Amino acid sequence: MGKCINHPDRETSYICLKHNIYLCEECLECRDPDIYCKFRPSCPIYFITKKGFDSEKKKAEKKECAVIFEPEGKKIIVPSSSNLLEASQKADIYINASCNGKGSCGKCRLVLKSGKVKSKKTSLLTDTEKEKGYVLACQSSIHEDIIVKIPEETIEKKLKAAGMGETATKKLVGLVEKIEPIVEKISLQLDLPTMDDTVSDLDRLKRELKKQGYDTSKMSTNIRVMRQLTEAVRDENFKVVASVLWKKCSSEIVDVCPAQTLKQSLGMAVDLGTTSIVVYIVDMVDGTILSAASGHNSQAACGDDVINRIVCSEKDGVKKLQKMALSTINNLAKRALSSIDADHKQIENIVISGNTTMTHLLLGIKAKYIRREPYIPTVSEFPIIKAGEIGLKAAYYAGVFVMPGPASYVGGDIVAGVLYTRFNQFEDLTLFIDIGTNGEIVVGNNEFLMTAACSAGPAFEGGGIRWGMRAEDGAIEKITLDPVSFEPEYLTVDNKTARGICGSGMIDLLSEMLLKNVIGQDGKFKIDMGHPRLTLLNEEPAFIIEFADKIDSEEDIIFTQSDIKSLILSKAAVYAGFNILLEQVGMDFSSISQMIITGGFGQYLNIEKAITIGLIPDIEREKFKYMGNSSIAGAYMALLSNTHRQEAIAISNSMTYLDFSSNNDFMEAFTRAQFLPHTDANLFPNIGKPSCHTANSRD
Repeated sequence: MGKCINHPDRETSYICLKHNIYLCEECLECRDPDIYCKFRPSCPIYFITKKGFDSEKKKAEKKECAVIFEPEGKKIIVPSSSNLLEASQKADIYINASCNGKGSCGKCRLVLKSGKVKSKKTSLLTDTEKEKGYVLACQSSIHEDIIVKIPEETIEKKLKAAGMGETATKKLVGLVEKIEPIVEKISLQLDLPTMDDTVSDLDRLKRELKKQGYDTSKMSTNIRVMRQLTEAVRDENFKVVASVLWKKCSSEIVDVCPAQTLKQSLGMAVDLGTTSIVVYIVDMVDGTILSAASGHNSQAACGDDVINRIVCSEKDGVKKLQKMALSTINNLAKRALSSIDADHKQIENIVISGNTTMTHLLLGIKAKYIRREPYIPTVSEFPIIKAGEIGLKAAYYAGVFVMPGPASYVGGDIVAGVLYTRFNQFEDLTLFIDIGTNGEIVVGNNEFLMTAACSAGPAFEGGGIRWGMRAEDGAIEKITLDPVSFEPEYLTVDNKTARGICGSGMIDLLSEMLLKNVIGQDGKFKIDMGHPRLTLLNEEPAFIIEFADKIDSEEDIIFTQSDIKSLILSKAAVYAGFNILLEQVGMDFSSISQMIITGGFGQYLNIEKAITIGLIPDIEREKFKYMGNSSIAGAYMALLSNTHRQEAIAISNSMTYLDFSSNNDFMEAFTRAQFLPHTDANLFPNIGKPSCHTANSRD
């Protein structure tokens, strides 16, 4: 007997004669299994390591535990040491896990009702939540039978998915006249075989397709369909439904099933944003949007903008970034599908709209040359892809159309925006802006389209802002300040308790602080540090939007000097982009007939306040038009219509791209715009002036 080398308090009889050390049962593992050892023939340690004899501890870990999910009462059996997220996935229960189980998003919350779990420490749950039994599913391992409850807020999100679909349908109804799916389902009654008609099942299928007017000369199939045919055609007396995938120069029979087993065919439109991802589940028969879901792109853990994503993909590999994006899309699709009791295998048509970097990374294509001069993407126009080839959770043969993009920094999301807004079909000159992480701009009409990206950064979508967030429940979306006390009065999304501030709220706040003399035109605070609304964070001044005790939080919701600077830089990039793009076509803001604003937060954008901070030009207010999330709307149109898919390709090919990265005029315009609203006051003659109330007054 001797003392374990790793645990000196433990006596053990297991000795490694090669190294002359003792190992307890927990440490039993040969240190040099691949190196010759003369003691090996009689070494119990090597024998146990190679033959896989389990210690008592390992045997204990093999036991199974029961997990019951309330309120559904669904029970699942999982191996001991599994975590709750794995258990929920096995039970096919939706739980948001946008970080893919890394423990960094804090959204996979469950309430422990009975039993115990082993949870890792996390700062993403408040003390109040912990007292109520909240745990993070991905950070909680199971070692005994337990009962957990799905929180009300998670159930609400599931129910909300269907409601979002109804709202979206009302906005987009009538956009597509004729539905032309990528994967078409064709009902067929095949001729019954006889001694006089002995052609094969596949030939019989193609013969009937040809009778119905389909060109079968370039129609292929695959081994899976051949294996299906034997039973599929005979299950309902040769009455079948064939699914045909249409490509540019060919077609393929990708599925055959008996007519009676036919399920509702679904489509999925995806807005693959740098910060956020939106998913629509669509009925491919009538175009109804059945449900919708949105969430944070988990790739944000690798950086807020596309440049950081590319750098991350070079360092850690494209597959890591691809897996993150796929996880987010599949998770959102699962939420949307669960709200309508549908299965992912019903999704047979998919359209993805995103910027060039996002689509490359999703498809596992290296994006490193997008950020290297002369900034060339690998692919601009994508062929039809099968969902199973890239990891999307849908029917394995589902056809995937990726919206084409004209350049490295203007992608398919902007093409989708032009497709939806239709301004390329009219004579009047339009200025189009999708305000998001990249700030893409298009100017043009039915004669030309010129485009550029102005690198606005993620500030408007909450990135890089201490309390910034997307326009989710609890986000402050509208705000005003009392002219004397500077006390904020605000509205939040769905009137929930304030959790942060979204893009429209930040623009409101910056405008209010400027007009009420809280900050100067340089963005610096003008009020004294003794004011009750001003505090210090890491020696940096910050404005208190809401006190912690009013929202049951551990920290005040604040807006720091750095937050202000980030927002000013973002708005300066956007305004400079407008200026230079118009100069390139020999025009100015007076030439514009309409200005279309799209993007996630634009719905609640206060035009007057956006002009006040110099984000958008000071032109006639009636020229402004907000048209929502044009990326997902264009993806929806392309999902339902081949006509629109071909139109998207034509739009992309007709766009002229202007690169700002080495444009000296842009850098000068960007510098001039880093003021509120601008260094040239003549550009903003109609905005409100700062109030006469002095910053040092106290009441």
